[in-house]
Amino acid sequence: MLASQRLLGRVVLFALVVAVTLVAMLARGAAKFGEAKTSAVDTKVAEGLAAWQQVYSVLTSPRCINCHTATNYPQQGDDRHRHFANIIRGAEGKGVPALNCVSCHQESNADSTGVPGGSNWHLAPLSMRWQDMNDQPLSSAAVCRAVTDRSRNENMDGRALLKHHEQAALVLWAWSPGRRPDGTMRTLPPLTHAEFVEATRRWVEAGTPCPKPR
Repeated sequence: MLASQRLLGRVVLFALVVAVTLVAMLARGAAKFGEAKTSAVDTKVAEGLAAWQQVYSVLTSPRCINCHTATNYPQQGDDRHRHFANIIRGAEGKGVPALNCVSCHQESNADSTGVPGGSNWHLAPLSMRWQDMNDQPLSSAAVCRAVTDRSRNENMDGRALLKHHEQAALVLWAWSPGRRPDGTMRTLPPLTHAEFVEATRRWVEAGTPCPKPR
C-alpha cells in the first residue's frame, strides 16, 4: 500500500513538472511570435515612411508646391517667386473676374508663349497648403498629416490618394510642364511619374504612416 502511494506521488510530481515545462515553452513561443509580429509591423512602417519621403520630395518640388501655397497668390518658376501681374487666389482658387486662371492657362501648354496649361487649372485649396506664410515648405510630418486628413483632402482614403497621384490631370502635368517663356524646358520633379506612383503605392500599403513631428 505504501509503495503504491509513493508511485502515485511520483507520477503526480512528474505530471506537474511536464505541465509546468509545457506552459513555459508555450509562453516563450508566444513571446517570440509576438516579437516577430511586432518586428514585421515595424519593418512595414519603416518601409512606408521611407516611401513617404520619396512622395514628399515630389510634393514639395516647384512643379507641385507652386500651386499649394498658404497665401492668396500662386507662385511660378523653380525659385517659386510670386506669379506675375499680381494674380490672386480668389474665392475658389481660380483667380478673380478678368484675371481668372483659365484666361491664360488653357487645356494644354502653350509652348509658343511659355504659358503652362492643363485641365481645370487652379490653385489647391488652402487645406492642402504645403508651405507656410513665408513661402517655406512645411515639414514632412505636417504635409503628411494634411494629405491623409480626410476632412481636408476631399475625403480621400489611401486608395483614392493613389488613384489621384496616378491619374489626376494636374498631377500628370508636373511631368509634362512644357517650356518657359525663354524657350527652355521646365524642370521635372525628382522622381519619374512611375516612381512617384510606386512610392505612393508602398506608402499606402504600409497604412499611410506619417513621420512624428519634431
